[in-house]
Amino acid sequence: MAKASDVKTGNILRFNGELVSVDEYIHRTPGNLRAFYQAKMRNVRTGKLVEYRFRTDEEVEIARVETNDYQYLYDEGDFFVVMDNVSFEQYNIPKSLFGDSARFLKEGMNVLVAFESEEPIMAQTPTTVELEITYTEPAVKGDTSTNALKSATVETGVEIRVPLFINQGDKVKVDTRTGDYIERVK
Repeated sequence: MAKASDVKTGNILRFNGELVSVDEYIHRTPGNLRAFYQAKMRNVRTGKLVEYRFRTDEEVEIARVETNDYQYLYDEGDFFVVMDNVSFEQYNIPKSLFGDSARFLKEGMNVLVAFESEEPIMAQTPTTVELEITYTEPAVKGDTSTNALKSATVETGVEIRVPLFINQGDKVKVDTRTGDYIERVK
């Protein structure tokens, strides 16, 4: 157990039996009252935001979280199978931890996974990925002066919007958080 004064922004705490990540942690000293810590914490499982005031001497449990790079291998039902790049051990990570960005995962890609006592609690894909266009309508010559967009399917099967000059077989950089086209890769 640690004191509330030991907590920092970014720590993972066990709070009311749930794991929460500390988004904001501020020390307050109001005029004639005792000092306290104002915390904004996000539930790791549900994403729900919780606010709480800790006394300076209050005990909190800081969870030991190990975060490492893993290589995405394949999809297996409700799980993604990832491999540790050092020990070559394989782990099943629930798809729900990756969120919406999981649709851009490609075999061999590196992902970030956080474990708390052998249980995966957070997973993150890279912010940008390079994917090949597998299908799109052909570009019409001279139709590149406007900012118009057309639909294109990338190699993971996701449909994104790309500029008119992108052709089938081109590699593009995609933002995994929003699904937006960033640029064409040479």
